[in-house]
Amino acid sequence: MLNEKFSYELITQDNDARLGKIKTPRGIIDTPVFMPVGTQGTVKATFTDDIKKTNTQIILGNTYHLLLRPGIKTLKALGGLHNFMNWQYPILTDSGGYQIMSLSKFNKIDEKLGAVFKSHLDGKKIILSPEKSIQVQKAINSDIIMVLDECPKLTKDKKTLSKAIQTSTNWAKRSKIEFGHNQSKALFGITQGGLYKDLRIESIDKLIDIGFDGYAMGGLAVGEKQNEMLKILDETVRFLPKNKPRYLMGVGTPSDILGAVSKGIDMFDCVMPTRSGRTGLAFTWKGKINLKNARYKNDKSPLDENCDIKDLNKYSKSYLHHLIKAEEILASMLISLNNINFYQQFMREIRNNIKNGTFNKFYKKYINFFD
Repeated sequence: MLNEKFSYELITQDNDARLGKIKTPRGIIDTPVFMPVGTQGTVKATFTDDIKKTNTQIILGNTYHLLLRPGIKTLKALGGLHNFMNWQYPILTDSGGYQIMSLSKFNKIDEKLGAVFKSHLDGKKIILSPEKSIQVQKAINSDIIMVLDECPKLTKDKKTLSKAIQTSTNWAKRSKIEFGHNQSKALFGITQGGLYKDLRIESIDKLIDIGFDGYAMGGLAVGEKQNEMLKILDETVRFLPKNKPRYLMGVGTPSDILGAVSKGIDMFDCVMPTRSGRTGLAFTWKGKINLKNARYKNDKSPLDENCDIKDLNKYSKSYLHHLIKAEEILASMLISLNNINFYQQFMREIRNNIKNGTFNKFYKKYINFFD
């Protein structure tokens, strides 16, 4: 029987690397976990049934994009995003905060109103307030809901970062009020503060005072170097509650994930597996493979001999190379699925090594393996 309440259990640690379990009414999520990104109700170039084959336990959707298209009326009429996209497992939705940064030329920030957007589709004015973001995510029927936050672009200006903390804290309070009391779902707060330890701790403390079911590190993976990201994680993750899941938003490469797990992070999402798949770049246990390269033109071997989805190993590197050169959609589909499957294999190995107390050995072997 599935859990009726959202909960998190920390099972064990290997130094700071954590093995845990998130329980939701829609299923159990083993952590550390990677969440494929399904921004617009689809993990790009993949079938939902194929995503299930990779043992993916949770995917990510996006409030802003789903608000614009297909719209909340449609999602409500179809019974929420799970039914709409035929995915009956947990879904986490980003609040739209990232789009405040990434689509900055289309919007302005008003601390009282929220984010005032011009739709990138038709120019229509849209006001995404903290309350509206939560309402949309409820209509989507998300299992894990994110508060609306202001995610600044990469900057060293403390004044800008402090203002973002002030705005994000205010919006977090309003988001929690709008969320109300629902034990079957979770509401996560999002910390800001850039690469400054004091600002990060200030943001964390303010969010803890409000109280959330989980905590995300926002405002990273916005252009900083990997060593800068890992340094701020090393300095600040310890201040997050130990008994709640910790989410690093928008990360990343296998080495980014491995480094962040070593600092105590539990949850990750990134478009990299599918975006790379659409450009012919595959992740395998032998490293990254650029299938555009002419060296694979007559290579009869499968893409990854360790792939546990048998259908993928029916296709040779030569065939995949041909599909890419011919600009066939099937290339994107096969390589994207391979990459998601590899990421999930990678996460299982991380969890197994934490469980067995061998995480440090695994870390040393793979931290620079995919560079």
